[in-house]
Amino acid sequence: MALESAEKLIKKMSQRSVSLATCESLTGGGLGAALTAVPGASAVFRGALVTYARDLKTGLAGVDEELIDAEGVVNELTALQMAFGAQARCEADWAIATTGVAGPTETDGVKVGTVWFAVVGPRMGMSPAPHYTELKNFEGDRESIREAAIEHALEMCLRVQ
Repeated sequence: MALESAEKLIKKMSQRSVSLATCESLTGGGLGAALTAVPGASAVFRGALVTYARDLKTGLAGVDEELIDAEGVVNELTALQMAFGAQARCEADWAIATTGVAGPTETDGVKVGTVWFAVVGPRMGMSPAPHYTELKNFEGDRESIREAAIEHALEMCLRVQ
């Protein structure tokens, strides 16, 4: 199913001549892998940051270290900053970010299956970049949570463009 959503997203973005980057935590590069499985993805997909470790969220994606110290890594603002970081570092028009807990145990008191998503779009003139966030709670084992997160991220990006 992720391949079908990835194909739709690549086609839609290609028709609009816009580019895409990702910043992933719990999905560990799976989102980028789904996108690059599509023939012709190179016309759209710029690259990915896989910021599984906390220090990479700050160092690579530019997430505020004080935010992570205060709130942990699974929250709306972290997801949003990850998306903006990927957009800037990959010089992409759009970016998708995922941060959450796939399990097998809680992280920083956040329950397994909790995932924050962020999608950011291009700035238009003096207007701020459009941005969208969503919180989902998935059920299942580690792999099914990761797969559901990848699918949701692709569908969210399709929906908000």
